[in-house]
Amino acid sequence: MIEALTSLLAFIVAISLLVAVHEFGHYIVGRFCGMKVLRYSIGFGKPVLTRVAGRDNTEYCISAIPLGGYVKFLDEREGPVEPSDQGRAFNHKSVPARITVLLAGPAFNFLFAILAYWALFVSGVPTMRPAVGAVTPATYASEAGLRYGDRILTVDGREAADWEAVLVTML
Repeated sequence: MIEALTSLLAFIVAISLLVAVHEFGHYIVGRFCGMKVLRYSIGFGKPVLTRVAGRDNTEYCISAIPLGGYVKFLDEREGPVEPSDQGRAFNHKSVPARITVLLAGPAFNFLFAILAYWALFVSGVPTMRPAVGAVTPATYASEAGLRYGDRILTVDGREAADWEAVLVTML
């Protein structure tokens, strides 16, 4: 039961992270293009956490259903817009600007994937170093003089960086 809940929580966190990165792409490029952002939401449905901030009073939300998200831009097609804000409405921006905002979400996910794979590559893969854990009496290992804690450096003249290298060389 605990494993299922842990897996569910990990899934929700992973999806929420991907959604946040995706929506941030739309958000930041929209802001860069001069669009007014009314709401940045991670999740759908009723907001669970809400914070209003910034010069535009943008509403930042974490909503009840964490399987998506959205960025709501000021748009005359959704309601009246004050004359002072008309130039910042999504529908008043050029077609290339709107297309750029729409493509920014997937582009940010792609860049995030590259960054994540790079971080995994740089951090490496942890392996167990080839060290003797226990030596059973009257075995070839004990007769060869191996003791607990000894590190295996080479096998048959070949470097043994990890247990996989030891086993492959011994085969």
